[in-house]
Amino acid sequence: MPKIKTNRAAAKRFKVTGTGKVRRYKAYKSHLLSKKSPKRKRNLRSAGLVDSTNMRGIRRLLPYA
Repeated sequence: MPKIKTNRAAAKRFKVTGTGKVRRYKAYKSHLLSKKSPKRKRNLRSAGLVDSTNMRGIRRLLPYA
């Protein structure tokens, strides 16, 4: 069997934790920040986890993660 290519865009956006969950960064933090409250911007800083419904697709993009 040939090797499977990793999706490079996904590899830059997702990291796998030690327990096997997939960590992601939150969207809506790049521009138009003046109208967003400090609390909202602070919450966007922290990383979240990929939901279980999306996990299968992410695993397909990152076969060796």
